Amino acid sequence: MSESFAHAFKWAKRQTDSGALPTAVLGIATASGIQAIEAFGASGSRRARVEDHYRLFSVTKPLVGLVAARMIERGLATPETPLQADMPAFGAARSDVVRLSHLASHTSGIAEPAMDSSAGLEAGLLGEQDFAAGTVSRYSTIAFAGIARMIEARLSTTWDAAVAELLDPIGATGITLDEASDPHEIADAADAGVDIQRFAALRHPGAGLIGRAEDLLAIGAALLRDSGEIVQPTTLTMMRRPLTGDIPRLEPYVASRGQDWGFTWNLRTRAPGLIDRDVYGHAGWSGGQFWVHPTAGVAYVLLTNRALTPGVDADELDNAVVSRT
Repeated sequence: MSESFAHAFKWAKRQTDSGALPTAVLGIATASGIQAIEAFGASGSRRARVEDHYRLFSVTKPLVGLVAARMIERGLATPETPLQADMPAFGAARSDVVRLSHLASHTSGIAEPAMDSSAGLEAGLLGEQDFAAGTVSRYSTIAFAGIARMIEARLSTTWDAAVAELLDPIGATGITLDEASDPHEIADAADAGVDIQRFAALRHPGAGLIGRAEDLLAIGAALLRDSGEIVQPTTLTMMRRPLTGDIPRLEPYVASRGQDWGFTWNLRTRAPGLIDRDVYGHAGWSGGQFWVHPTAGVAYVLLTNRALTPGVDADELDNAVVSRT
């Protein structure tokens, strides 16, 4: 355990010792790479190891966002490019125009289907309209199926292959959709109403990736260096530019939660529980956390496997990481 981050690792150990989390892998990186990583707890008889794979769920979103941002860098699209250009059937049922920036900032107005819907991703995209694009912010996982359609049309590859191609050069080689990676079982998936096998079959670009802590830490370290290894510095600045401003924000991410949405990044610029609000990243449905603090020069990853976590306040962990105590 790194002495500089002792309280962060003690926090993770408390969560597994108390049973609040079945397992936890906590890793911390700076621009120079991984500084500390440790595993805690067990899924039944399976002890957690630092090299284990976990379902990333919505941490998938900014990884897909990085591919979309690279697509913009290559002159293949702009944030203003409409989804209808690559999916004409989508536009037929709407009077507004849904643009890439709307899909990336939870303002597309596509009604959200169940995460494990048996109807499939295209049916979800073509489902009911919730609101006019750009007028309201409501968290949307299905919108990332729209981003994937644009990636696949413009890069001539599958969205997950594009993610792998982008991340492999920095050593994030464990990011995958492959169930053979043996991710930890979500302890309470059925209680939370999600059929994991049906969900995995969707290969969902908003929530489907599986990965290791070291993969996300490699990404975090590269983003802290901000030297163009993943996207160019100006592109990362674009991704961190707030897109939702003061428009109405609906459940589950109401304005009081203290975040804004950039281009697929959650920007916790007004989070009342944080010491440092210069932070971007994302959380996942099963409790995972991936956050980058540029001013503090630190990024951290928490991988775990419980969806319903009352009493677990990840802001406590964030503050302990940033404080380096």
